[in-house]
Amino acid sequence: MRSRYSFILTARESFWFLPAVFGVVAIALGESLVLLDRSLIGNGVTGLFFLNALSASGGRSILSIIGTSMLTVAGTTFSITISVLATTSSTYGPRLVRNFMADRANQFVLAVFTSTFLYALVVLRSVHTQIDDNDSFVPLIAIHVAVLLAILDVAVLVFFIHHIADSVQITTLQRRVQKDLTATIDLVYPADAPSAGATVRSSADHSPISTVESASGGYVQRVDFDRLTHLASEHRVIVEVVAMPGTHVIAGEPLLRVIAAPLVPDPVKAVDDSFRAAFSLGSARTPYQDIRFALQQLVEIAVRGLASGSNDPYTAVSALDLSGESLVPLFTRPAPDSEIADTDGGIRVIRRWPQAEELISDVFAGVRTYGLEHPIVVEAALRLATRLRAVAVTPDRRRRITDEVEKLSGAYQSAKPDTAVLDSLRRFVSGDDQRIF
Repeated sequence: MRSRYSFILTARESFWFLPAVFGVVAIALGESLVLLDRSLIGNGVTGLFFLNALSASGGRSILSIIGTSMLTVAGTTFSITISVLATTSSTYGPRLVRNFMADRANQFVLAVFTSTFLYALVVLRSVHTQIDDNDSFVPLIAIHVAVLLAILDVAVLVFFIHHIADSVQITTLQRRVQKDLTATIDLVYPADAPSAGATVRSSADHSPISTVESASGGYVQRVDFDRLTHLASEHRVIVEVVAMPGTHVIAGEPLLRVIAAPLVPDPVKAVDDSFRAAFSLGSARTPYQDIRFALQQLVEIAVRGLASGSNDPYTAVSALDLSGESLVPLFTRPAPDSEIADTDGGIRVIRRWPQAEELISDVFAGVRTYGLEHPIVVEAALRLATRLRAVAVTPDRRRRITDEVEKLSGAYQSAKPDTAVLDSLRRFVSGDDQRIF
């Protein structure tokens, strides 16, 4: 079940994939330009008017300096990146390291420096003097391209210094995590989705045929619902997804249940590995379909800001405010449809996404546990609740928000509260609060 998606995700969040691609391109470019130089010399072209002539020893010196310096700079940038990763892991949480690993800018900088080194190395091996083999060869074009690459690498180094200084700022990290949350919300709760009911059926409504079990352990990172729909339609069955994205399973635990479709007298009873292949498992959760984990990352930043070692409630306040930018649009949208139909209109897949009112509980639980000693954090949570209740499209969502604030009010009352904040909480619960902080 380590599917192609898992490989793509691993490559996307690694420091080896982009440097490997750039390295192959650099080697191919170096060999191609050397062949071009050989072709020009073979045709009697010994110099180009816009390029300075070089001796073999001069060409070797230039390429050696470029190769050595680029490898040194690549090692320095890698050391800086590792230092930033260590700081991020200890300060903001180890799960947020994924954001730095997936940062294309960091991958690009490392790829540029290593590929320039490989290019210089490939071109260097082609430089010959008459002492070497009685046939002097200096790839003029290839060497000047190496000089051009070195000049561009200086600009890349300056960019990297600016980027790494910007990326360690908490506001940048929070915004990056918030963008992941928004993207996941748009995927699970699309803005243009029809207002369909989210009634969740159960396998007890039909005749169960079998269960597809996991062949290995890990977190469900992605479920290919289009593939499941196609397979269920092909086998004339209904499948109920048991392990939604974010669920941890071990070998032998169910991924989905296969249910007999109505009016099908002889459904297919043998389920092959094609159903199992629709699930991508990995060693860690990812935010791409796991909306709860996407929100958890933002909550974790807030919680760590309230730790005794950090004692930075303003980090928690900004995290709660940013979560509102994603959660407010979520609360204006209907719940996603729990059933997927095939092209003939028959129900083929049953699934259950987390409901919006369930997600808000995760946010307020963190505030109740860690933020009661900081009135500005409680005010930020109340501000978020006010915004969400103002746009909630269902009574259940409004009632859940009120319940969460009531729990927060009860917990805050026993923690040496600020009187003004406590009064605001009570007014919200009573429905008499008109204040937006």
